[in-house]
Amino acid sequence: MSAATSVDHVDVLIVGAGLSGVGAACHLRRECPDRRVAVLEARDAIGGTWDLFRYPGVRSDSDMFTLGYSFRPWTKSRTMADGTSIREYVRDTAREYGVDELVRFRHRVLGAEWSSEDARWTVRARHERPEGSEEVTITCSFLFVCSGYYRYDRGYTPELPGIEAFGGTVVHPQHWPEDLDYAGKRVVVIGSGATAVTLVPSMAETAAHVTMLQRSPSYVLALPAIDPLARILRDRVPGRLLYPLVRWKNVLGAQAAYQLSRRAPTLMKALLRRGALRLLPAGFDVDTHFRPRYQPWDQRMCFVPDGDLFAALREGRASVVTDRIAGFTAGGVRLESGTELPADIVVTATGLNLLPIGGMSLTVDGDPVELGNTLAYKGMMLSGVPNFALTIGYTNASWTLKSDLVARYVCRLLKHMAARGLRVATPTPPPGTAATVPLVDLRSGYVLRSVEGLPKQGAAAPWRLYQNYPRDVLLMRYGPVDDDMAFRSSVLSGRTG
Repeated sequence: MSAATSVDHVDVLIVGAGLSGVGAACHLRRECPDRRVAVLEARDAIGGTWDLFRYPGVRSDSDMFTLGYSFRPWTKSRTMADGTSIREYVRDTAREYGVDELVRFRHRVLGAEWSSEDARWTVRARHERPEGSEEVTITCSFLFVCSGYYRYDRGYTPELPGIEAFGGTVVHPQHWPEDLDYAGKRVVVIGSGATAVTLVPSMAETAAHVTMLQRSPSYVLALPAIDPLARILRDRVPGRLLYPLVRWKNVLGAQAAYQLSRRAPTLMKALLRRGALRLLPAGFDVDTHFRPRYQPWDQRMCFVPDGDLFAALREGRASVVTDRIAGFTAGGVRLESGTELPADIVVTATGLNLLPIGGMSLTVDGDPVELGNTLAYKGMMLSGVPNFALTIGYTNASWTLKSDLVARYVCRLLKHMAARGLRVATPTPPPGTAATVPLVDLRSGYVLRSVEGLPKQGAAAPWRLYQNYPRDVLLMRYGPVDDDMAFRSSVLSGRTG
């Protein structure tokens, strides 16, 4: 147990020790070294998603030059890194900046109550110990939630009719058994998202055959496993220049692809189809299996390094079936078309359950905060909620691009307040500001299932998230910190600054 455990009050309390939480703590160490910081982590290890997911082939679905931290360059060659490498990168970063000493493990936050009278949060957490659990209380001046937006302890599995008849093994990727042996086995992976397109080529290396069973297709784009520009410049340009150069090249390339998808979806669909046709075997029914009903980027794009999914299909080690499940038999999956897919193992890569701010409750002066009734300020704070920030990354780019901006903005805000003797900052929308769309505006199933419980966005900045990193750099790193923000210098006076 770290020395930080004995501290009952801290200046900044971070919830979550994953990619975002470690990055936030590092930024505070770098930019606000005088602040007392603690990190509460529900699990027993640093790494978040990258410690939790252990399924075959788990890797990033964004390039590492943008998924890596801005202050600590990713130096390995692979653009889309494996989960183990990312987990070690996060842990090494935590050790380098002393963040590992700030983490209190097995502390699951239950709720937080803001008191205007005391200008502080009282945070309740459940501490799981070998001898039993206990509820602990910590107070903080600023609460920073970096727990992501999905439920860690339970993945989403839809109703699968007749699954009890199946005689094989059923696995959800979020809870992968360490001892699962699939060598020489017939595997059916249910799903078509990022997890499915990662699992299929990886399992196909040793399985007898892997079938990706999808109700409807996703857009899949092949990317080089090693960044071409980085490969060319690695031995010619100093690292301090190479990393930002490749990072910005990838940022602008991703933003251009996203804007093309939004402004000319027909053209983008044609380009994606052409790319798939080039990598698929001759005569493959691309329009059935790789032509979604939705527009590009209505749901998150699936990226495959060096087209490994397409290679598995070309070589016959894997196949794609687009159909609906009618039921299960002892030896496989029965489809509505009448076909039966033989299987020894069924993997339900069927998605996530959303759980904003880790499922914790919030109250402000005794009034419960309903997230679905709040407006998101700069995509990171909530209307009417003082001294509080949350991290939700981009849906069309690397998560860390946004988490870095949020952490740096929190540091700017804290320094702004300290320089002016301010204690409280509350985002306050101008009269007439109306909610328009959810903060996460994808049309993926996991979002639509929980959309009512998500914060909303307004029509314009700072109450609108544009999914545009260059624009957000100008807004959050160089824009004002006091726009639409109500400050108070005293717990009692109400004087603004």
